[in-house]
Amino acid sequence: MKLASFRRPDGTPGFGRVEGDAVIDLGAAGGGAAGAPADLKGALAAGLLAGGAVGRLTDGARHALAEVELLPVVPNPSKVLCVGHNYESHRQETGRPKVDHPSVFTRFADTLVAYGRPIVRPRASTSLDFEGELAVVIGRGGRAIPEEEALEHVAGYACFNDASVRDWQWHTSQFTPGKNFPGTGAFGPWMVTPDEAGDLSEVHVTTRLNGEVVQDQPIGEMIFSVPRIIAYVSAFTPLSPGDVIATGTPGGVGAKRQPPLWLRPGDRVEVAIGPVGTLSNPVVGEGDGAPA
Repeated sequence: MKLASFRRPDGTPGFGRVEGDAVIDLGAAGGGAAGAPADLKGALAAGLLAGGAVGRLTDGARHALAEVELLPVVPNPSKVLCVGHNYESHRQETGRPKVDHPSVFTRFADTLVAYGRPIVRPRASTSLDFEGELAVVIGRGGRAIPEEEALEHVAGYACFNDASVRDWQWHTSQFTPGKNFPGTGAFGPWMVTPDEAGDLSEVHVTTRLNGEVVQDQPIGEMIFSVPRIIAYVSAFTPLSPGDVIATGTPGGVGAKRQPPLWLRPGDRVEVAIGPVGTLSNPVVGEGDGAPA
C-alpha cells in the first residue's frame, strides 16, 4: 500500500491511499469517516494503518494525482533523524574512521519539501550537494526497542534527498547548519508499507542528476541496518508515530568529486529506490520563486 500526504484541490491538507494515478482520500475532510484523523501522522498514532488496518478508514473522494499537490510524506514529524556515513563507499570517500555506532544528526521538519517541489540553493552558498537515501517512517512508537523487534515499528519506506550545504556543514564538526537550510530535505512521493516494499536488501538507492547516475548502491550494503539504527536511536530518545529516519547515503556525493559537482538552479535530481518509488525535484536559487 502506498500512502501520501497532499493538498486537495480546495487547498485543504489531507492524506490517502495511492491507487494508480489517483489517491483515495482517507481524511474526514475529504469525505472519509467522521472522526477520521486529519493527517497521516494522526492515522499512524491511532494505529489505523498498522497491519493492513486501513480497512477501518472509510474511503472518501477519489482525486487524480495530477489535481492534488503532494506534500512531504509526513509533513509534521516530531523528529527527523539522519544517519551519516552509513555506506562504506561514502565513509571512505569522506575519510571518516570506522565507528562502532551510527553517526546521528537531526534535521528540522520545516526543511522538508515534497515530490516535485524545488530544492533550494540558498543565497549563502553555492556548495549544495545531493544525498539520495532510504527513509524509514515509524508507525509504532517506543523506547529502547530491541533490534529483533525493530521492524515491527516501521510503518513504511520512502525516498529522501538529504541535500546538504557543504561549506556550512564543514564550518565546525557539527552538521546542523549545513543540513537545515529551508527547502533542502526532499521527501516523497509517498510511503510504501513493508508488505508491499518487500525485501529491500538487493534494491539499489540510485541518484540521478539531470538523468546521469551519480549514486547507485544496494541497501543491503548499509553499515548499520535499519533494525540496528532503530535500536540505537530509540535507546537515547523515544520514537513516535510519524517520526522519520533517513538512513544514510551511498558514495558518489558531489563534494568528493574532482572537480566538485554542485547542484545548480535549473538542475533536476531524482532518487529512485525500486518498489519504494522515485523522488524527483528541480533545483532553484533562493528568491527565484522559492521560499526564503
